[in-house]
Amino acid sequence: MSSVRYELRGHTALITLDNPPVNGLGAALRSGIMQALDQALADAAVQAIVITGSERAFSGGADVKEFGTPLATQEPRLPAVIAALEGAAKPVIAAISGVCMGGGLELALGAHYRVARADAQLALPEVKLGLMPGAGGTQRLPRAIGLQAALEMIVTGATAKAAKFQGSALLDAIAEGDSVAAALELAHRIVTQGLPRKRLRDITISDPGAQAALQAMRESVAKTSRFLPAPGKCIDAVEMCLTTPFDEALARERETFLALLGSPEARALRHIFTAERAASKVPGIPEGTALRPIARVGVIGAGTMGAGIAMNFLSAGIPVVLLEMKQEALDRGVATIRRNYEGTVKKGRLTNAQLEANMERLTPTLAYDGLRDVDLVIEAVFENLEVKRQVFTTLDDTCKPGAILASNTSYLNIDSIAGFTRRPQDVLGLHFFSPANVMRLLEVVRGAKTAPDVLATCMALAKKIGKMAIVSGVCDGFIGNRMLARYNAAVAGLIAAGASPQQLDGALQAFGMAMGPCRVGDLAGLDIGWATRKRRAEEAGVPFVPIIADKLCEAGRFGQKTGAGWYRYEAGSREPIPDPVTQQIIDAYRAERGIVPREVSDAEIVERCMFALANEGARILEEGIAARASDIDLVYLNGYGFPRHRGGPMFNATLVGLPEVVKALQRFAAEPGADAFWQPAPLLLKLAAEGKGFS
Repeated sequence: MSSVRYELRGHTALITLDNPPVNGLGAALRSGIMQALDQALADAAVQAIVITGSERAFSGGADVKEFGTPLATQEPRLPAVIAALEGAAKPVIAAISGVCMGGGLELALGAHYRVARADAQLALPEVKLGLMPGAGGTQRLPRAIGLQAALEMIVTGATAKAAKFQGSALLDAIAEGDSVAAALELAHRIVTQGLPRKRLRDITISDPGAQAALQAMRESVAKTSRFLPAPGKCIDAVEMCLTTPFDEALARERETFLALLGSPEARALRHIFTAERAASKVPGIPEGTALRPIARVGVIGAGTMGAGIAMNFLSAGIPVVLLEMKQEALDRGVATIRRNYEGTVKKGRLTNAQLEANMERLTPTLAYDGLRDVDLVIEAVFENLEVKRQVFTTLDDTCKPGAILASNTSYLNIDSIAGFTRRPQDVLGLHFFSPANVMRLLEVVRGAKTAPDVLATCMALAKKIGKMAIVSGVCDGFIGNRMLARYNAAVAGLIAAGASPQQLDGALQAFGMAMGPCRVGDLAGLDIGWATRKRRAEEAGVPFVPIIADKLCEAGRFGQKTGAGWYRYEAGSREPIPDPVTQQIIDAYRAERGIVPREVSDAEIVERCMFALANEGARILEEGIAARASDIDLVYLNGYGFPRHRGGPMFNATLVGLPEVVKALQRFAAEPGADAFWQPAPLLLKLAAEGKGFS
């Protein structure tokens, strides 16, 4: 089937892009546009040409299905197609509806005239994939809307509605209805009035504020995107439109685009783009699985986590029943929700009317009877299996048939929790990350008996409340916290060996982590890991052997909430201050175990911490806890501050090279007294031997 439809409308040729769903500019479509253009130019009866897409999309840009394949670079490439439109001897009008992004907008910029529906969405979002526009966008858009406005769009990748550009050289007309009809009308007027073909390339930019705008954007990028080369390259490219001849600027833009295309950062961001689309495909859940209706949600526990969970649903327009056992705790939870919303109002992201509408959807209660009619209930109570037993036994007796019962547990066995009910098929884990109203990650934990429609319903609901949902199987800590335990074990070993908390945090933040592990521990509370390690030792029937972090807890140093952990904190401040007391505790620990501290390099810190994550991730894949390595990457990117430009721990290991990862792990495992977790996972050994990566 052709990717382009060609028809005559009087003396105008109408070229319609037809590559659903968003008219991705794949090889077939590019070729089809050229053939249709040649046909129109060769027909003496054709006096004008209109190029359009569908109501949903003029074009969303590059065809993602062709990323990394020979089709992506097959001729004609997009710059050649745009040059053909721009150089056409007959007037070409672009009729824009829906999304017009990336290469799609660059294509439209090559036309002589443009008509768009007011609500059409325009963007050059290449920077979000570690790239920059590579088909003239950095040169034509500034000429169309001015340098400062174009700079903002290109460097941030932001989307804007077409109505914003009314009166600029970008759009010759705004269509409130059918953009094609408006474009055909404009084509008739151009022909009858003998209007000239206009080329954006012929516009000269004269902007006295240009250099100040460029400098301001450079300063902003230096603060916010220091690990990513693309934003800076975008600024350099836009600057060329001031003095560099157009064709030379186009050539240099394309050269930079191709260099960025092969960069590790762009590869990582493309990996994330693909991973996010794959995450919703859950093995064993057929497409079209009927979903259970979720009109009302219950949340048990009005603490920080429960209040945050409730806000997700309230903000999405879903009524919430919030249950607590004591009036004081309930009032405190409701006040927390209101205070959080008031903070959002102050930032201008919410109106007072929206705040009140959200609060009106909240029903506080002190009785389980208030949950009788909810379609989903999520418990966010103390992390103790006996407490969970009491909650789920009561829910089983209270909730209506078909209601989904979910636990927000971070570690505990969902199958055990499901066993407290007579309806294990309705039970699963919904592990939100704190603060739950802010953090994007949601681990959806699939129990052995969780029904397919329960899982499908919660995945769809996650999307509705703006979460990145990743399915996990049942194991201690699921995907994220299970791997975090190995990461923290590597951290503990490094500090015992000779590294300081400051060096550890500095090395991993230089790698790109949002926060180093010691700072994270102080923020979250060191007592949480302490309790978990004691629980695991008890469950395993082995003596509890404290690590340095546990020694800090024994000294009452739980982190920011007690004013001291790895660091100390002044009252009212979150700024970590190195503390001699911490060093004394570390020194005592080393002396007690006969450890002579050695010099630890920053490179070793990064290597041990990153490879510990990848190795445990490989075991998680082997066991079927995660369906894909890319799902593991998304967990760490969205829940643990892993740097996007590294693509996630599994993708990072692939970039390093799995044979190199294996060699390092084998070296760590061979050290005297090394923990067994340093032994390379069988899957890692297999992939390395085959010369493959995790993807």
